Amino acid sequence: MAAPGITKPLTIDEYLRSPYRPDVDFVGGYIEERNWGEYNHARLQALLAFWFGTHEREWNVRVVVEQRVQVSETSFRIPDVSLLRRELPIEQIIRTAPLVCIEILSPEDSVHKMRVRFADYHRMGVENVWLLDPESRAGFICTPSGISRPVDGILAVPGTEINIPLMQAFSGLDEM
Repeated sequence: MAAPGITKPLTIDEYLRSPYRPDVDFVGGYIEERNWGEYNHARLQALLAFWFGTHEREWNVRVVVEQRVQVSETSFRIPDVSLLRRELPIEQIIRTAPLVCIEILSPEDSVHKMRVRFADYHRMGVENVWLLDPESRAGFICTPSGISRPVDGILAVPGTEINIPLMQAFSGLDEM
């Protein structure tokens, strides 16, 4: 879906040189506006960044929020939170598959739209794609074969210590 008022495709260079506030996805020559998060979306994003940020060295990752990720030759997505492998060089625009891409559901998001995003991440080689819904307080593991809830209530990267207990993540939404 092209952004309102955009009738012809843009080049990648035009996209990369244009200041969008807030930033937008770029898919096949067209920009796609991202849903603006409400309080629960923004708060959960901050809590996740803090949680993973406190474990960066221990888990050998770097956490970034709203970072452009080039998912294909002609498309860029902006995950809400990404975990990058610390040993890899820093890229100003991420072109190496993140270890984890996390999306936080906004009230306007559709399941179809999210599945398209997840497919882009998987085609790029992202092994761990997670979806968190602040309204239902649920977290999901998104794989090419489907979406499921973690059995133990913890989103984790297999074979590592990297994890986020969902009850702990969502509890920060209730603090006054």
